Amino acid sequence: MAAQTLIAPEIREETDQAEAIEPLYRVLIHNDEVTPYDFVILILQKIFQLTSMEAEHVTFVAHTAGIAYVATLPQAEAESRVGKAQFAASLEGYPLSFTIEPE
Repeated sequence: MAAQTLIAPEIREETDQAEAIEPLYRVLIHNDEVTPYDFVILILQKIFQLTSMEAEHVTFVAHTAGIAYVATLPQAEAESRVGKAQFAASLEGYPLSFTIEPE
């Protein structure tokens, strides 16, 4: 017998509505001359769940244009992932930076 999720329909509906109401934000990555290319790709894959090909493309665009679009996420999720990414970079001594802006 498969396990069932025991969430009342009312709670699930409230959660869905809260996510639908939260504003969407665009996450942008900024190029710097210090953070290694491979590290940026890893961060984009692990924290932003981009595929290898997507992460390489975003990294290339940021490297050549100075800035690149990463993802559109609900505001809290965008802030959380940007915080994780910048914290991971700071642990390695890299100045990798992201910004978010309203969709």
